[in-house]
Parts: sequence; structure tokens; C-alpha cells
Amino acid sequence: MTDRPGLRARQKAKTRAAIRRAAYRLAADHGWDAATTDRIAEAAEVSPSTVARYFPVREDILLTDEDDELLEARLRARPAAEEPLESLRAVVVDAVRTALAEEPEETRLRARLMVEIPAVRARLTETTAATGRRLARAIADRTGRCADDLEVRVFTAAVLGALREATVHWAEHGRGDDLVDLLNRTVDTLRTGLTAP
Repeated sequence: MTDRPGLRARQKAKTRAAIRRAAYRLAADHGWDAATTDRIAEAAEVSPSTVARYFPVREDILLTDEDDELLEARLRARPAAEEPLESLRAVVVDAVRTALAEEPEETRLRARLMVEIPAVRARLTETTAATGRRLARAIADRTGRCADDLEVRVFTAAVLGALREATVHWAEHGRGDDLVDLLNRTVDTLRTGLTAP
């Protein structure tokens, strides 16, 4: 009886992964417009209603995953005396490094579509804001503030927005640079500000 929730969770994760793989294949081979819910469902061998249940917004297939909970947990596990900016750098850069190592083609395709497809870019802004709200709670707890404090919200949104912009820059310039290096440069810019060349 106690194994059933674990099995159910694993089955859900397997279904989500199948939908995501199908969407990426279709988008890579035929473009995002061709990756309709019906075609994704057929390629993933599930019903269109299953795709819609797991991903009510089609662009979320590209952009959302289960990493927000893990990011928050890793942020909370950082050393208590570490500056919030360095804590965010550590968890986000590590997540990107892992994605590039484990899913390099999907990561590059996601970045390309983010630049090319306005709906994907717009949805990314929304999902980044949702991630920011979640991580702001951890930042607030670490700094003894309220998660709704203006300073906490501004800080978290600024860091995540800057890291998103670094990813857009990477995608716009052919994805040839080292994305991890660009993210680290971004955090360094936030720390030191912009100086004249």
C-alpha cells in the first residue's frame, strides 16, 4: 500500500518525460508551430487530454519541469553565512551545468525557441516570475525578512531576470559560447556594476 504513491509519482514523471521528448523531437524536426498538442500526444502515445492535463499551456512543455522544488531545497541548503547573490549563483549555475551535461540538445533547442517564438519568450517571463516567488521565500528565510518585502522581491527578480537575459544573449549569438561562463559574468556584473571600458 505504501508503494503506490511512489509508483504513481514515477508513472507521472515517465509520462511527463515522454510528452517532453516528443515535443522536442517535433520542434527540432518540424518547428514549434508543427508541434501541436495532437501531434505531441500521438508521438508520446498518450491522449491530447493527457498532454493538456500535464501541460495546460503548450509552451510549458519546453519551459517547466520539476526543478523549482529542487532549486529551492538547494538554496536552503547553502551555507547560512553565504551572501544571497552567491547562493543564487551556485544553485542556478549548477542547474544549468547539469542540464547542459544531461540534455545538451534540448537545452540548446529551448534557448533557440525562446528567441525565435514570441509565445515561448512570453511564457518564459511568466515561469521565471513564478520561480522567483518560490526562491524569494528561501531568500527571505535566509535573511530574516518577509518574502513579500520589496527588497527581497526586487533582488530575486533582478538576479533571475539577469540570468535569463544571459541565456537569451547566448541563444541570439549561436549558442557557441560557454553558457556557464556567461552566467558567472552576469552575476559578476550584478555585483560590481557596469564600468566604462
